[in-house]
Amino acid sequence: MTAFGVVERLDGNTTTDFGAPGVPPASDSQPVDDAELQRLQTLLSACWQAFDATASCAAGKELRKGPRGGGRELDEIIRHVLEAERSYLLALGGKFKSEETAPIATRSQIRQAILDALVSAAHGEIPAVGLRGGKRWTPRYFVRRTAWHVLDHAWEIEDRAE
Repeated sequence: MTAFGVVERLDGNTTTDFGAPGVPPASDSQPVDDAELQRLQTLLSACWQAFDATASCAAGKELRKGPRGGGRELDEIIRHVLEAERSYLLALGGKFKSEETAPIATRSQIRQAILDALVSAAHGEIPAVGLRGGKRWTPRYFVRRTAWHVLDHAWEIEDRAE
């Protein structure tokens, strides 16, 4: 039997109270070498594949409503995930502009922009502090937060698809 060891304790915030990783551990500030960058990109790509497969399987199905009759429909969930990824990309220090309005084209463009920004951030090409003084997300924290969000909504779709 393998025991887990606590390596760091963090005070959470309102995001943590919701269940998301809202506070990065100190280890997320460590430099990212090329092997780790590849691992992070592979992990993120696997999360995207899981989300896309789940959304594809749920296409055309009605999503079960919550206990009070609420909940987003599939297209709204997909749009929400894309908007969050766009926002998270800015927190990493990347940029995304598109004239494209088709969700699938936008999805692939945002994801490519994310992978490009991860490379730039890992190589130190993006300053750790933004122009307005805000601290940017590190590549490790960015992947941790993005992966959690993508999978959380994949599981939501799975749970609610009838």
